[in-house]
Amino acid sequence: MSFVPGDSIYDPLASLRRDGDPAFDVFVQGTVFLDIIFTGLSAMPKNGTEVWAEGMGSCPGGIANLAVAAARLGLQTSLGAAFGDDDYGEFCWRSLEEQEHVDLSRSQRYPHWHTPVTVSVSVGGDRRMITHGHAAPESATEMIGSAPRARSLLIDLDAERVLGEGHPERQWVEQAAADGALLFADVGWDPTGRWSPSVLDQLKHCHAFLPNATEAMAYTRTDSAHDALYALADLVPLAVVTNGRDGAVAIDSATGEEASVPALRVDAIDPTGAGDVFDAAILVGTLAGWPLLDRMNFATLCSSLAVQEFGGSLAAPGWGDLADWWHRVRRQPTSNAAARSVQRRFAFLDDLVAEVPPGAVRRAAATIAKLSDAQAPTTPQPPEPLPEETS
Repeated sequence: MSFVPGDSIYDPLASLRRDGDPAFDVFVQGTVFLDIIFTGLSAMPKNGTEVWAEGMGSCPGGIANLAVAAARLGLQTSLGAAFGDDDYGEFCWRSLEEQEHVDLSRSQRYPHWHTPVTVSVSVGGDRRMITHGHAAPESATEMIGSAPRARSLLIDLDAERVLGEGHPERQWVEQAAADGALLFADVGWDPTGRWSPSVLDQLKHCHAFLPNATEAMAYTRTDSAHDALYALADLVPLAVVTNGRDGAVAIDSATGEEASVPALRVDAIDPTGAGDVFDAAILVGTLAGWPLLDRMNFATLCSSLAVQEFGGSLAAPGWGDLADWWHRVRRQPTSNAAARSVQRRFAFLDDLVAEVPPGAVRRAAATIAKLSDAQAPTTPQPPEPLPEETS
């Protein structure tokens, strides 16, 4: 779990834990990058020119964004990833294991393998990235062996490594599912433009699917996020489609719930890792057994807090950030419909925040950012102005 010395830990699944439960709440596997993030640029440099950035941060990225987001929200998190034996790999390993308390027992350090690196430049609320890396020395199954027993896995689906057909890269997934882990699936952009139906065929093995609207519409050959949602809800128990400033929609066929939530209007600085934060928050709410509407609002809030900061895993909020935000919202005057709507939407936080200890972990507070040049305060700061509902 994620904490720094002196922090108190909030466990959202505490009331559900029993003897004999899996050791971990979630296991994730993928590529860890060293992310170097530049912020505060008014524009990208033109050919032959140089610009100075106001801010810079370094942190583990890639699949580490998801692992850190889950750990900061109180899930006992394990990660399987390859790390180089260079300084970059050492920094990422130390940050995840010692500072974020992510379990790395299924990860490996490989001599003479270069840790992948991504440079991310945030301009005008969007990002541009340059990445360098090489294929991992071993397949995921060779590296992991047997996946640790976990309540859930969060995986990416693709058309090449088909789940359920004994693909060498997916044997660990099938073994974990056979041991009772729920599979939460996301999907990446298809650069081929084929959007193969074989990806959706794999949903029969999954509990949840969490694509964005563009991906969902492409795979289902539909023209709207809602139409894509209904198509996906016939294939998987929990279907969630995110749609940027238009919010997100979801159907939980197991409970019969359907939900549509608007986005929160905030000043977005850097969207890096916001999707991972959303997925981790949905995972928390689902494992905890929350109503679908509460899960969706919670995930929307977590991702909106993330985009107001920069740096992928640096920006992932903890329960301290969520408590700070809700206490401030409760103190806001309800002089307009938007403010009243926010208070109604997030009233479910009252019971949760009441159990959050004052020292609960906050984003990048004396964690990864203390080893970087990121703008991370050493004491909790007030959150950004109260988000309003989108129109």
